[in-house]
Amino acid sequence: MRSRRTNGSAGRRKMAAPVRGLQCALTKSVVPPLVVILGATGTGKSKLAIEIGKRLQGEIISADSMQVYRGLDIITNKVTAEERAQCRHHMISFVDPLVSSYTVVDFRDKALSLISFTEELHSRCKLPIIVGGTNYYIESLLWRVLLDTGQEDGGGVKTGGSPDRKVELEKMGGAKLHRKLMEVDPDMAAMLHPHDTRKIARSLQVHEETGVPHSRWLEEQRSQEGGDGLGGPLRYPDPCIFWLHADMNTLDERLDHRVDEMLSLGLLDELREFHWRFNQRRIQENSQDYQHGIFQSIGFKEFHEYLTCPKPTSQEDQNALRDKGVENLKIATRRYARKQNKWVRNRFLKRPGDNVPPVYGLDVTDISQWEETVLSPALKILDSLSKGERPIVEPMRVEGVGQRNKRSSHTCELCDKVIIGDLEWTAHLKSKKHNYHVKKKRKLDPEPVSGQPQGPATSSTLEGLVTGIPSTLLPGSAEPCGEPASPDSSPIRTEAHVGL
Repeated sequence: MRSRRTNGSAGRRKMAAPVRGLQCALTKSVVPPLVVILGATGTGKSKLAIEIGKRLQGEIISADSMQVYRGLDIITNKVTAEERAQCRHHMISFVDPLVSSYTVVDFRDKALSLISFTEELHSRCKLPIIVGGTNYYIESLLWRVLLDTGQEDGGGVKTGGSPDRKVELEKMGGAKLHRKLMEVDPDMAAMLHPHDTRKIARSLQVHEETGVPHSRWLEEQRSQEGGDGLGGPLRYPDPCIFWLHADMNTLDERLDHRVDEMLSLGLLDELREFHWRFNQRRIQENSQDYQHGIFQSIGFKEFHEYLTCPKPTSQEDQNALRDKGVENLKIATRRYARKQNKWVRNRFLKRPGDNVPPVYGLDVTDISQWEETVLSPALKILDSLSKGERPIVEPMRVEGVGQRNKRSSHTCELCDKVIIGDLEWTAHLKSKKHNYHVKKKRKLDPEPVSGQPQGPATSSTLEGLVTGIPSTLLPGSAEPCGEPASPDSSPIRTEAHVGL
């Protein structure tokens, strides 16, 4: 939810000096700065971007995979026409909603051309401000990649990347795809969950088009100068990154209120109209799904029963389906916010090595203190960086930076789960759900429980801890767990994916 503005005259006077200094520095700068604003949904990323853009003559590049599509302005939370009038925005509402093959590479190529264009205008103080949004879209702009479905500057390898071929592979199903990948690229197969159809299909497509295993491409990318275990070198050496964060209980309340606000703005009418214009035809053609294109947006799945209920349905039943959709939307939005924060921690704050830019945290818990705790510190940080000075505010880091999360596969037969990642495996063993199954098993069988360590958590002491996926795993018998490693080129949801 966008916060109420509190632009008092005193605040404007306090910030006038650093703003003038920063504008002057930007004009004379040899290497134009790049500002990236990260944060969970509802933290005010667009608000901060607009306020920085207005003061520093910036231009905003939206890094949101759903906002590129025309339509659904309410559910995708696009900036309003009034807000766009305050500061120029790019990468919003330009893709046909029925296009399902728009990829992160399409986004990246267009966005990079805009950033280059903005750099040419730096004599007029044009500051590129990236606002995300979608995790793998942001990563595609910040880090270079070696393997591509388009031609990457600096020696990238073009693979062709037919979206139709990838969709064709996905139709084979996860289990069959995973077995096929195990044959040609066992290292990659060991890092991917057998239900993760998209990434498995992407890895198979890479092998088909290049003749080289996807895992080998990734290893070569990481071995480049400036690369690391998560990807290639930084594209821009000195980006300024802000992370807007808040107390989660406060943010949950804010997100629930935003859903209510969306409903008052006509969310249900928007979804209903869009459904009848576009989705109804897809259902009739038996091609309806919520895995591609704009239909991935939070809202369609949650209101599916309400939107597709048959005509004779009573008003009481319709209202019940509507209320169920509202509650599901609130739950999905809160869950999505947590995923976004987890990505920032894992991909920035915990990332080992020097291949990660500093991240400056801005606490947006109390929006009544916006200028004091968010806007003013952000402008001062930009002012210091433009002068080559060290900002008073220290960048954020967290414990465990040096700990690498090996992307190995583990099976907990007790919980009937396949888990990707050593850290995720350790967390699973400590989870309430796992311990519940352990206690239940012990009541029935006093022997040591499979999947429960009797000493240090190693492969020699854990039954069910495996490298690779067991042949006994059947579709539907386990659920994915753990964060993916880096994005691929598919038009997918907001997680970072292995590959591009």
